[in-house]
Amino acid sequence: MTDRIRPFAPGSDAAYFLKAAVVGILVGGLSTGFHSGVEFLLTRYAALRAELGGGALSYAVSIAVSAACVSAAFLLVRRVAPEAAGSGIQEIEGAMENKRPLHWPNVLFAKFFGGLLALGSGLVLGREGPTIHMGAMTAEALARSHAIRPDDHKGLLASGAAAGLAAAFNAPLAAILFIVEETRRQFPFNYRTYMAVIIASILSAAITEELTHIGPLLLVNVTYVPVWSFALLALMGVFLGALGVFFNRALIAVMDLFLKIPSGFRWLPALAIGGVTGALLNALPEATGGGEDLVHGLITSHHGIGVLMILTLLRFSGVLFSYASGVPGGIFAPMLSIATCAGLAFGVASIDLFPLEPDFRAACAVAAMGGFFAASVRAPLVGVVLVMELTGAYALIMPVLVTCTTASLTAHQLGGRPVYEELLERTLRLAGEKPDDPADGKTPVQLGTRES
Repeated sequence: MTDRIRPFAPGSDAAYFLKAAVVGILVGGLSTGFHSGVEFLLTRYAALRAELGGGALSYAVSIAVSAACVSAAFLLVRRVAPEAAGSGIQEIEGAMENKRPLHWPNVLFAKFFGGLLALGSGLVLGREGPTIHMGAMTAEALARSHAIRPDDHKGLLASGAAAGLAAAFNAPLAAILFIVEETRRQFPFNYRTYMAVIIASILSAAITEELTHIGPLLLVNVTYVPVWSFALLALMGVFLGALGVFFNRALIAVMDLFLKIPSGFRWLPALAIGGVTGALLNALPEATGGGEDLVHGLITSHHGIGVLMILTLLRFSGVLFSYASGVPGGIFAPMLSIATCAGLAFGVASIDLFPLEPDFRAACAVAAMGGFFAASVRAPLVGVVLVMELTGAYALIMPVLVTCTTASLTAHQLGGRPVYEELLERTLRLAGEKPDDPADGKTPVQLGTRES
């Protein structure tokens, strides 16, 4: 009776859903501003290189600018919010387990400006990592306006994260499924929290689309592949499953390698990686950047297997070292570009060996995106839906399902684990071993309480 008289009373469903709606709107606007800032920096940087003409001066300036930007991003994160390094998804999961700190003002500042510097310099990192983490921190700020139950608090954090992913790729359904599959251990699944995730994701994607007028980011037009070719797509899924397991282990290995560098010199990898990125921006720009704009160009091009394999190797190495450098950035978009290169190479080889139409190479690229994602993140449904929403190639849902399933099964059989689960365990292990680290020694905020 009270809720009927005061439908927006604190603690009511309506009040909670209103908070989720506000989270979605705020995250949509914040993510759009972040994406626009990255685009502005990349455009201005490309114009500067064009003015310099591509000679020795252009190389020198690019190396200096990228090295300076990546180093500045590293130092900003280290001094303001060490937990803002990387994608932040493992930090959100840790916070939902009451094992990681929630210092939302510091993270928002470091993630936004550190992300602009890192991504604007051309590193092989995606924009979705910063927007997901900033989305969760936006929700955290709103959650602290009133004391709420722990489950509702976790639900708002998940809503902010989903809103950030929805805004990054204009993929609200994939964002909702990502919460269900990826945070299944931490997410308090009930009517209120689930609806909050849906509301925030829809509004965030709607705000982003209204402000940017962007539809499917990687529109691909493939209408049909023969059913007998599903066997080839399953074989590609096996290769991608092994590649996903190797990617996860290599990522942790490179991060651990950088950790062996004395604390006072850990800015040196950031400086070196920035310098190499600056050189590649002139020599081979396809090997740099998150890859959002690269995927469609690769699919419509006619590169041979050799070029595609070189790009696969360069982008694979690039994301490992870029992520391990300790700056903000995600791995989703780079993974999609790596998978596109590998899938196209597989498609070209298949066309050479079997009676297949040229469109099969594009089908392999689309299916490979989902397969590699499923193998690394171990969220096959998210991989399928994300690829469908990104490419608009709904006619390929069966081929993508085949590839994602075989890739996920292969990764499981090889002993692979979800990448963010491994990253969270690594973070917690280091927090326990190094209490004097700037990221540690802070008492995690208990969900459902307000910080004094």
